[in-house]
Amino acid sequence: MTVIVGTSGWQYDDWAGVLYPRGTPRRLWLETYCAAFATLELDASFYRLPSRETFTDWRSRTPDGFVMAVKASRYLTHVKRLREPREPVERLLKAAAGLGDRLGPVLLQLPPTLVADPAALDACLLCFPPGRRVAVEPRHDSWWRPEVRAVLRRHGAALCWADRRSRPLSPLWQTADWGYLRLHEGAAAAFRYGGKALASWAERIREAWPARADVYVYFNNDAGAAAVRDAAAFIRIAERRGLPVRPRSGPFGPSPSP
Repeated sequence: MTVIVGTSGWQYDDWAGVLYPRGTPRRLWLETYCAAFATLELDASFYRLPSRETFTDWRSRTPDGFVMAVKASRYLTHVKRLREPREPVERLLKAAAGLGDRLGPVLLQLPPTLVADPAALDACLLCFPPGRRVAVEPRHDSWWRPEVRAVLRRHGAALCWADRRSRPLSPLWQTADWGYLRLHEGAAAAFRYGGKALASWAERIREAWPARADVYVYFNNDAGAAAVRDAAAFIRIAERRGLPVRPRSGPFGPSPSP
């Protein structure tokens, strides 16, 4: 097993002085981020898909072994609601191909008002080429049914485990030979996760996944740099419990302080 830990996004002003030393130019923030974490979940692509040239630039600025997960456009998930998926999926993959070997999983975060539609999900997942890792984050309780689990398993797509206020938001299904966890908001002060909550997720990962699995973990509680501090704390907790954590990828500076 390899646990690969990062945050959702990196361009937040209030991370200056926490992850980014004061005075670090914004144009070097990505390189500085890579010194601390081995992966990044690109959230901006949900709102506006970057060009292939932008993805290529990010590849050139990240070290070997770095992984960037890409959140699919809201046009696919929230406007089309998974219907007629071929064109938006092809457009996403064509642009993200600029990442080359840095491209990691694609995340489909479904709107909270979208009720379960296994057929639409199946048709959407069929648009991804074999071997492309896709994680699906449903947010309506109607999705927790056997037909949905079967669709995910058939395509090797991971059910995204999600947490808010230190509570799981979904059943902890294993639908692929790899895992994906998003932590949206802790129950401690300033949206932080406490040590007990982080240790609970480390234990769930240990119990669920075999030695060969990759498990991606992203902190989405970006306000006040809570995600940075919690991701760093989770790495330490996971390592103390013997989980193999992919080390930071680059030589750009120190890991973030707790």
